[in-house]
Amino acid sequence: MTDADPQDPAPADPRDPAPAASPAPAPPDAPAAPQARAATLVRHPKLWVLPTILSGLLALLLSLLYMGGIVNPQGDLKNLPIALVNGDTGKPLPGQRQNLGTQIARSILADTSSDKAEWRRLSRAEAQDELDSGKVYGALVIPPDFTASVAALTTTGAAERPTITVLTNPGKGSLGSSLASQITTQAAHQASQTIGRQLVQAAPRATATDRLLLADPVTVATQVGHPLGSRSGLGLTAFYYTLLLVLAGFMGANVISNGVDTSLGYADNEIGPWHTRLPTVPINRTQTLLLKMAMTAVITLITASLVMLACVAFLNMDATHLPLLWIYSYCAALAVGIGVQAINAAFGGIGQLVSMFVFIVLGLPSSGATVPLQAVPGFYRFLSHFEPMRQLSDGVRAILYFDARGDAGLSRSWLMIAIGAVVGLLFGFAMTVYYDRKGHKRLTPQPA
Repeated sequence: MTDADPQDPAPADPRDPAPAASPAPAPPDAPAAPQARAATLVRHPKLWVLPTILSGLLALLLSLLYMGGIVNPQGDLKNLPIALVNGDTGKPLPGQRQNLGTQIARSILADTSSDKAEWRRLSRAEAQDELDSGKVYGALVIPPDFTASVAALTTTGAAERPTITVLTNPGKGSLGSSLASQITTQAAHQASQTIGRQLVQAAPRATATDRLLLADPVTVATQVGHPLGSRSGLGLTAFYYTLLLVLAGFMGANVISNGVDTSLGYADNEIGPWHTRLPTVPINRTQTLLLKMAMTAVITLITASLVMLACVAFLNMDATHLPLLWIYSYCAALAVGIGVQAINAAFGGIGQLVSMFVFIVLGLPSSGATVPLQAVPGFYRFLSHFEPMRQLSDGVRAILYFDARGDAGLSRSWLMIAIGAVVGLLFGFAMTVYYDRKGHKRLTPQPA
């Protein structure tokens, strides 16, 4: 019997791809094909190469991307917007041309030793407006009677020390507000010490107790410039709500995609020990994507509503403008779902991995929701201009914390949602139409 005799076939390598044509059915009394064993297959290097390389690359990239965005916020901090309010209306002290408030403000603005803060000289009303719109992370306020209060220490021995107020903005996130508070508090203490040196020189006969008071005469008081509700997660509910919307769109789109492929016979359905393969429905890629997009639009309406219901109704998260929040939640999750479907249609089996990087892996460190964008490396600030999570988090933050003001980021978020949805639709259908015209069929139809 020859080597090619079908009655004496050589054992097939289970790693080899299936042949294009089905072999002739074996006789009823033919021996069953030998079953592969794990102990044998584990010795094949080809089985190890791809999983090992991909797993290692994913672990390395995830570590670099996530930790790279938060490992050194103080070192990466640059141009954090902070308001500087000089309300001092007092007359200059003897021998000086400017009152103390003006001296402090000019000294802070002229300081080039650090670029961590972007000081914005504003009136008290302007500063409050920027706090209420989330444009600044905090404020340093010099009161109207500041110079007069300092003068009173030297002339009347007043017990009440002059005060400079530090205003925080927890709506910009606990870390961002804390960084701004550190910068403003440090600036206030430096101003106090500078004034103290002047006062000590002007009072050479002061007692030791008085000199101690004059050396650091200013009290730094910290207040909340834009208060949040007690159930706002210290300014973190906006981030987690955004993450929920992204995950709802991402996971929902993948579930829909896999479910449609299974129902149309283009993917196997395996649950525990049960395995089924439905007859293949003849349908091209464009019509399949159209079906998935339509289902995404309907099902996302349910998932986004449930996200809001769970957070607001069940967990009692602080939230206002509820109709607007509901519409925004649906549109945000839908834009993510459309993008995921487009990527899956374009990249096929690795589409889920690609969309995970686009919407989650690169989105989290560049969102600016937990770590301010001014405190992350330049690579993440670049990503923030187009990464979806940053665009969505700005809108959620504006609705939850800043009275749904357009200038708090909501207007830009609506624009980016619309752009993202349109780009997703154009990209997805452009790729499927191209594949269909080239005759790239997904699978050979299976008989019923």
